[in-house]
Amino acid sequence: MSDETPKPGGGGSVITSQLSLLRQLEWRVRHAVENILSGEYRSSFRGRGMEFDQVVKYEFGDDVRDIDWNVTARLGEPYRKKFVEEREVTLLLVFDDTPTLRFGSGAQSKREALLELAGLVMLLSAVNRDRVGFVHADPGGHLFYEPVRGRGAIMQAAATLLSRPPAPVAAGSAEARAGGPTAIPWKFLARAAPKHSVLLWLGDFPPRPAPDGWAVLQRRYQTMGFRVDDPWEQAMPAGEMFAAYDPAAGRLVTLEGSAAERAAQAEWRARREAGWEQLFPNPLSRLVATTEENRLNALVRFFHARMR
Repeated sequence: MSDETPKPGGGGSVITSQLSLLRQLEWRVRHAVENILSGEYRSSFRGRGMEFDQVVKYEFGDDVRDIDWNVTARLGEPYRKKFVEEREVTLLLVFDDTPTLRFGSGAQSKREALLELAGLVMLLSAVNRDRVGFVHADPGGHLFYEPVRGRGAIMQAAATLLSRPPAPVAAGSAEARAGGPTAIPWKFLARAAPKHSVLLWLGDFPPRPAPDGWAVLQRRYQTMGFRVDDPWEQAMPAGEMFAAYDPAAGRLVTLEGSAAERAAQAEWRARREAGWEQLFPNPLSRLVATTEENRLNALVRFFHARMR
């Protein structure tokens, strides 16, 4: 894959098909923004403006982090810094496309559900007049799409992401077959968007250490993580024996449903959750959806929770 920025006007039959799908989703997104979220999407992403405006008296309910201690000490009563609200957010999506995302015990794979989630977020950003770009990365390379603004340009960007081919199954090294690492250009990402932008990492998040430079990105951006789980990851199906396709190994495996296998799965889940929480310590910065639930409803719950 290329690491060059694609031309927004580029297309093809696959992109055209994805544009048609996105237009079908757009009315649901607009309804959610206008009738359900009521500005919560915009507020939850913007947070505090970063451009200093003036010093004002502190009032009950103001953020204590904004208190200007020098002015407070000089005047003998609490004062806080007031910031200018940011007018525009840049949202940079990182789609971490591993072979393991191709697993699915039901009608949809985790990859299909995660791409839908990415498309919905990009449509939300288009409705709210933000800038949106993305990095699609798999074990073979990455593609960077420079942040753009405007409904048409963002729709084109979303269609381009949704049309990316999946990571090959059981291709490359043993490490690639195990689901990582993808070729995410972390050092490049530190300069790919303005400071205080939103960096949204979407992936499978297997148990593994944080990437080099992650702490720098957390200081520069608002970092969030989205994940989609299959029901079989949360609980193995009942019964003594069942078969499943393992996309990481590229073969069909038979599981007996033994106590040892269930214990091994529980141990893997515990390690995965520990790594997930280490990457995103704030529970309001991470979303776990499932392949069986409505992804727009999951997003609405996520933004509602951030504003509570």
